[in-house]
Amino acid sequence: MSHVVLIPGAGGAGWYWSRVVPLLEAAGHTAVALDLPADDDAAGLPEYVELAHAACAYAEDVVLVGQSLGGFTAVMTAAHLVRSGRPPRALVLLNAMVPAPGETPGAWWGNVDSESERKAAAAAGGWPDDPYDLDAYFLHDVDPVVAAEGEEFQREEVEAVFVSPCAIDAWPDVPTRVLAGADDRFFPLSLQRRVARDRLGIDVQVVPGGHLAALSQPEAVTAAILDSA
Repeated sequence: MSHVVLIPGAGGAGWYWSRVVPLLEAAGHTAVALDLPADDDAAGLPEYVELAHAACAYAEDVVLVGQSLGGFTAVMTAAHLVRSGRPPRALVLLNAMVPAPGETPGAWWGNVDSESERKAAAAAGGWPDDPYDLDAYFLHDVDPVVAAEGEEFQREEVEAVFVSPCAIDAWPDVPTRVLAGADDRFFPLSLQRRVARDRLGIDVQVVPGGHLAALSQPEAVTAAILDSA
C-alpha cells in the first residue's frame, strides 16, 4: 500500500483534501493532507518542500499529489526524494501549475499565457471575465454546504511563494500523471493539455469537476489517484 501526500493549492489549506483522505484510507492506503503556512511572509517554496518532505516520513511507496499552486511544491519534493535515494512511486498533478526548472509561480502565468485561454473559455461559456469571482471560477460545481465548511480554513497566499524559483535542474525521473478537470474554468482543459504536452510530452487524464475537483468530485479524483498508488 502507498503513503499518499496531498499538497493543496494557494491558501495552503489541507482541508481541501478532506473528502479524498477518507476514501484513500478506506482503500487501505495512508494519506496526509498538508497544511502550508500560506500567510507567513517568511515561508516560500523551500519551506513548503521541507514540510512536504517531512510528511513523506520514511514510507517506501510515496505518491505525491499537488493541486494548482501545489504543483510547484510537489515537483520540488519529488526531486528532493530522488536526490536522497528515495524516489516516490508517482507524482500526480491535479489542475496544477506545471513548472519549468528555475521558474517562479509568479512568472508561470505569463510564461504559459494562461490568461488568454481563461478569457476565451469565459467568453465561450458565458461566465464573468473576473478570476477573482469565487463563485464563477472555483465554487460553481461545489456543494454549498461543503464550501461553507471550508470558509474557516481560508487564508490569503502571501508573496513569498510567488517569487520562489522552482529549484530543479530537470523534471525528476518519476512516473508523472496530470489530472485535468473537465470543467475547470480557472485553468481550462485546453490550457492544461497544451502545458502538459509542451512541458512534459504527455497527455492529461480528464476527470470530472472544476478547479476544486477534490471537493466536487472526490470519488473520481480518488480513483484517479489510486491508479498510481
